[in-house]
Amino acid sequence: MDMKQIRFAQLAVVLGAGLFMAACGGGESEGPVVPPPPAPAEYADKHMPAGWWTDAAKLEEGRKLFIGDTNPDVNCASCHGKDGKPVKAGARDFRKGDRMSLYSDSVWFWRISEGVPNTKMKAWKSKLSDEDRWKLVLFERNFGLAGKAWDNEKKSWVDAASVSAAPAAPAAAPAAPAPAGK
Repeated sequence: MDMKQIRFAQLAVVLGAGLFMAACGGGESEGPVVPPPPAPAEYADKHMPAGWWTDAAKLEEGRKLFIGDTNPDVNCASCHGKDGKPVKAGARDFRKGDRMSLYSDSVWFWRISEGVPNTKMKAWKSKLSDEDRWKLVLFERNFGLAGKAWDNEKKSWVDAASVSAAPAAPAAAPAAPAPAGK
């Protein structure tokens, strides 16, 4: 082969690879952005514990769980990547805020707990406590929804600072008056 033929072959390979990548979505596509199914009844009313959306210590605990530091049997980053960018085919890209905003905290918790049918995402409820699964929701939302919290009344993600830290305590009842004449 002369130099011209080698250059032509290299160009053909590069163009062919480019066309292949374009036809396959570049390897980055997760398919169309559609809402996930609603959480089943046993998960529908479960929500992030009060005060956690802005709790830096819980967020750090979630990070350690995510990267496998806390529990060697659990390493979310091995599929989803340490920065939320998947390192294995089929793993959800947590950096995609437009997609992740469609997941309520209940749906997210349900998917971590029960896994996702017909995917490699397995159930983690046998290896993680409820509290640890909520810590993962807290950490994972940080990739595409940083600073956001699920507002169950509005059914949407809002600024975490606008979500109350805890339910309002009932007002104390006034003290009963002292009996007269004593």
